[in-house]
Amino acid sequence: MATFKLFNAPQSTCSQRVRYALHAKGLAFEEEKLDLFRGDQLRPEYLAINPNGVVPALVHDGNPVIDSAVILEYLEDILPGEAPMRPADPLQVARMRAMMRFIDEVPTPAVRVPSYNLAFLPHFQAMSETEFQALCDSKPLRREFLMKMGRTGFPQTEMDEALGRLQRGIDRMASWLSESGGPWVMGEAHTLVDVAIMPVVVRMADINLGHMWHSYPAIARWLERTRATDAFRKTYYEGSLLTEKYPHLKQALARAGNDEHSRPAVAVGA
Repeated sequence: MATFKLFNAPQSTCSQRVRYALHAKGLAFEEEKLDLFRGDQLRPEYLAINPNGVVPALVHDGNPVIDSAVILEYLEDILPGEAPMRPADPLQVARMRAMMRFIDEVPTPAVRVPSYNLAFLPHFQAMSETEFQALCDSKPLRREFLMKMGRTGFPQTEMDEALGRLQRGIDRMASWLSESGGPWVMGEAHTLVDVAIMPVVVRMADINLGHMWHSYPAIARWLERTRATDAFRKTYYEGSLLTEKYPHLKQALARAGNDEHSRPAVAVGA
């Protein structure tokens, strides 16, 4: 019998993609939750599985598969008949992959900027400069990102750029829904595109950026439909949202949201 073990972190958007796909396909899997602040992803035993030192990583019958987009495609390759999320038409597959590339290049990295400034910055501020530099140097895929942030947070120019990229992502998603007629991004069928962009939209809603799609009711309907799925409920267990992990963040966002002159997600560190 095939065995699956997922190494991931509850709040990791890339981990959430893979958890959703596994649940959607009805796969039984062992979940190992890594504490990223404790550095679990940099332990030698994990680096032997994923030398990039990031989550998630899926181990199938002892063989590691890394990178969330790669894992999603891998699950379709080995289980094409279980809740298929990839079109049968090669042209549609190509279109789906182009959409996923856009998602991975534009909104997915952009949402990390407000996420880090709002939720993770206090952790980095508590470090010494030497400790922070060592942390940056230990992360092959995130070094430059963390160096830009520093221990004082991303500057306003970086925040503005990230918010612009997020808006472009939302605009593009709205155009896809309009072209396909919905209710899913590519039309009647739920595909990997929906899974890929889901954590970005959920994270934006969690940190008070839902106003970005107020003029796009199709996205609000898409989000409601996504949240109603059984796989979503299993994916977003307690502690998966930033506001669940960091209660002070929820309170701060609520206070900022009551101030009509503020945009809570653009605050920078001290």
